[in-house]
Amino acid sequence: MKTIFFLAAIILSLPLFSQTIKGKIIDQQTNEPIFGATVKFAGKGGTTSDKDGFFYINCSENREITVSYVGYATVKQSIKNCNDDINIALLQTTNNLNEVEITATSNENKAILYQPTSITKLGETEIKRGTGLYLDDAINGNVPGVTFQRRAVSSGQQFNIRGYGNGVRGTNGLNSNFDGQGYKVYLNNIPITDAEGITQLDDIDFGSVGNVEVAKGPSGTLYGLAISGVVNLKTIQPEKGKTSIGQDVLIGSYGLQRYTTHFQMGGERSSILVNYGRQTSDGYLLHNSSHKDFVNSFGEFNPNDKQTISTYFGYSNSYDERAGELTIDQYETKDYSGNPFYIKNNAHSEVISFRAGLSHTYKFSENVSNTTTIFGTGANTNSSSAGGWTDKDPLNYGLRSTLDTKFSLAEGVTLSGITGVESQQQRAQTISYAMVADSSNLSGYNKIGAVRSNQFTISSTTSVFTEWSLSLPHDVSITAGIGMSSMKIELNDRLFVAGSTKPARFSKSYDGMFSPHFAINKVFSKQFSLYASYSKAYKAPVSSYFFIPTTGALNTGLEAEIGNQYEIGSKGALLNNKLTYQVAIFDAIFSNKMYAVAVPLNSTTTAYTYIANGGKQDDKGVEVLVKFSAYESNTAFFSSIRPFVNFTYSDFKYKDYQFQKLNNPASTISVTDYSGKGVAGVSPVTANAGIDFYTKCGLYANVIYMYKDGFPFTSDGENKTKKYSLLNSKIGYQHSLSAHFDLDAFFGVNNITGTQYPIIVFVNQLPDAYIPAPYKANYFGGINLKYNF
Repeated sequence: MKTIFFLAAIILSLPLFSQTIKGKIIDQQTNEPIFGATVKFAGKGGTTSDKDGFFYINCSENREITVSYVGYATVKQSIKNCNDDINIALLQTTNNLNEVEITATSNENKAILYQPTSITKLGETEIKRGTGLYLDDAINGNVPGVTFQRRAVSSGQQFNIRGYGNGVRGTNGLNSNFDGQGYKVYLNNIPITDAEGITQLDDIDFGSVGNVEVAKGPSGTLYGLAISGVVNLKTIQPEKGKTSIGQDVLIGSYGLQRYTTHFQMGGERSSILVNYGRQTSDGYLLHNSSHKDFVNSFGEFNPNDKQTISTYFGYSNSYDERAGELTIDQYETKDYSGNPFYIKNNAHSEVISFRAGLSHTYKFSENVSNTTTIFGTGANTNSSSAGGWTDKDPLNYGLRSTLDTKFSLAEGVTLSGITGVESQQQRAQTISYAMVADSSNLSGYNKIGAVRSNQFTISSTTSVFTEWSLSLPHDVSITAGIGMSSMKIELNDRLFVAGSTKPARFSKSYDGMFSPHFAINKVFSKQFSLYASYSKAYKAPVSSYFFIPTTGALNTGLEAEIGNQYEIGSKGALLNNKLTYQVAIFDAIFSNKMYAVAVPLNSTTTAYTYIANGGKQDDKGVEVLVKFSAYESNTAFFSSIRPFVNFTYSDFKYKDYQFQKLNNPASTISVTDYSGKGVAGVSPVTANAGIDFYTKCGLYANVIYMYKDGFPFTSDGENKTKKYSLLNSKIGYQHSLSAHFDLDAFFGVNNITGTQYPIIVFVNQLPDAYIPAPYKANYFGGINLKYNF
């Protein structure tokens, strides 16, 4: 009888144990379902949401579930009635340092809080505060210690990391696009920086970038010849469990138009993203129009639990007119008519390129994995400026392979490391021409004239590296590593004249460039950290530095620059992760600093420049970044209010900085000493402050204030820019119109107060130095419409 009653009790209680509750998890700002969110009972396991955001879980009264997803604030919710379905809206957050993973590390724990170095990571929130097309507003407003400049509407972009990058502009005609040097840029693990260290970003579609990671300071241990830092870019990733097609339209002042069509498909084992678009602008100066056509695709495939294969392909066709640098008088009187010598030569930059990469990750075990990426880039470029016309056809190819390892040495003690190699070669032909008047149309543009130089270069670089992190109890970690880089440049003169005593071939190798790195990091209560680090890296000369096309002379004897940096800092996520901060104090010393010596053509234009080694550049600085979730609610009109602020103080000085200067006439040479003077091109103080608003109904807005001190733009300190401040704002509305259609409409204003400021100032180039930004308020707006299958 007791057995019968026992069985009956079990049968009657089965519904209680098996009762299932249905829930749905959505993004609070977009109302879109979240696939893969973790749903847990306290200490009882759980489940994950499906591609439509739904989950099913056994339930009884007075239970509590915890819902979490990377990049979103964790939500705990009590279940009062198991018969009621529940909806949970997760709020995106950029404030939890334990959830934001970074790439440039050997540490097993990839959260920023555990990295003993200064790294800033930008997501869609920061990138899309403005137009999202040029990256300069995102970098300049959110990354302390880093500026991003561009020479025209969408060309000639370059980073300046902690004061490195000013003064070296390259030899006129061979590096005439004023490309960046001293840092390395990667896109989906593919080097954008070529084999001799030049980074040209004209063919990058920043509107397709969804993630930016900036590691500041010498990064030679893991990345070779990266004396000032590394920038890792990633394209927008497909959403898991969703298939959609969308059309984005953006229109703005000065004829700005941007049209992007995109398709994405995300499954459990594969995902694909394809973008196609066109971007045009009339420009805000005379002879300043721009257009860009692009196609890029990204795919990721997981054939099994051990392997991941990712692919990238990009095509770009960009053309930007150059108005030329304004003189100081032109800039101060707001005469934006441009440089007549540039305009007469139809100055421009045209880049047609293909870029592809294939990456394969294989997980041999829980402790050992390998990632190998092969890549290639081919480009056809031509450009003209006041000095003439240049054709260049570079072909770059190479591979990067890393072995990630992890060992458990004792309880609470692990050793993780990354060991690898990166090798790249470039083969390029560069032909430089003079430009002459068109006799059939003297009032029109000049035409290509006689060949001034014809060079074929082979550049190759190889880096081998290993870095290890020892994780100890009490959240202490010690990181140590070393990298060894080499570079070889071969220069062949294909315009050799019989009987000439000048060599037709020049070859130079830079070997044994060892880059050590050592750091220690301590995390307290999983909330904040303190770290100290030392790092070293090199920057070798590029091929254009060895040959001066205007004179035909070789510029031999150049040495590689050396960068040594000491840094201490702290990172934290306090007040229940509502407030996050990063503070860094550093001293970076760059020795054998290369700089450009300008030789004037006339009173308004530089004829050519040549490169020389100077002394040292001692860069001491403080960087602070703070973000705060001031208000968050799942029920009120405002779902979140998030202010942010960042600040940079730069005390950068020349040290033992003497060099010879070739004057006009060329028969005179003078020696100049800039020791103790402030480094040209660097503002002593920059500061940014802003606030992001999000509402439950889908409205969002942001306001950002940007301040920049005046700075010297000649090394003697005699010429300085004026300080300025900018005010930008954007408002938008995101909403799911139906089960299939998503809408994002927005409107923004840049430079609300009508401030005059430059987008780039050329250092040690007089009198033509300024490329101005629009000095009037400019507007943009757009609609993004997506259909979900």
